[in-house]
Amino acid sequence: MTWRCLHPLFLLSALMAVALPLRGSASPTCEWQMDESQPGLHNFLRATTNVFSGSQPEGAAGFASLQQLGVKTIISVDGAKPDVALAARHGMRYVHLPVGYDGIASNRVVELVKAGATLPGPIYVHCHHGKFRGPAAVAVICQANAGWTRDQALEFIHHAGTGAEYPGLYRAASDFTPPSPIQLNSVAGNFPSAVQPSTRVESMLAVEHIFDRLETTQRAGWKTPADHPDLVPAHEAMMLLEQFRELARLEDTAARSPDYRAKLAAATSASEQLQSQLQMQGADADAAFKRVSESCTDCHRTYRNP
Repeated sequence: MTWRCLHPLFLLSALMAVALPLRGSASPTCEWQMDESQPGLHNFLRATTNVFSGSQPEGAAGFASLQQLGVKTIISVDGAKPDVALAARHGMRYVHLPVGYDGIASNRVVELVKAGATLPGPIYVHCHHGKFRGPAAVAVICQANAGWTRDQALEFIHHAGTGAEYPGLYRAASDFTPPSPIQLNSVAGNFPSAVQPSTRVESMLAVEHIFDRLETTQRAGWKTPADHPDLVPAHEAMMLLEQFRELARLEDTAARSPDYRAKLAAATSASEQLQSQLQMQGADADAAFKRVSESCTDCHRTYRNP
């Protein structure tokens, strides 16, 4: 399926939800193709002739699809450890530059730009699902290296399926400033093929911090507190949900008991309900938040506070 750049007026209405005012006009000549026929790949998009994006490759089939596409370098922005050996067997190099769902740090922006400019292509950029962090990284790379305008970058993220509940990823494109030569020269070319994924303890600490922020918004009636303009309830709930999802993908989690994994699944489900309630401004946010708290307490009772 071929998807041409949206008319600027449509683009404006589509992005109003994330409150990102547009500068300039979108190019009428850009063309992106979505191709779901690639075995082992999901949400596959051809950003340019040299840059693709999509999901984490699934087994040999996914890497074989990339090999047939001529991909030479895979850039993962997911937190999970990449399958470096399987990629190598298919003649591809892995580069692991994880980013969060809340945006892309400035130092990581520089690394992504340099990787996109210097590593052999074609390049395949992926996160886990291929709909959120990966497209945001592509938007940064292509603004720097493919001549994309800010509007084109925002359109690409929108078309990839990134929702308004991920404003940090949209900001990565909207606030992008090309790195200076000094910044680029400060980045060594020996990019890591895999970095140590977050540990369970680190993930649990992140959950606790997000939970504290949600409690702050709850005290404000599930609105942004006057003294914390950076806290948006629905966004914090989404960050909590994604943190639980990341926990579920840890190798440590796979090795744990079925009961532990069931409790984690219950917390994830409760977080989904909370995020849905806050996104729709529903009346059951308190009840949903209570279910999240009870799920965590139940798990802690068995596995943290025996």
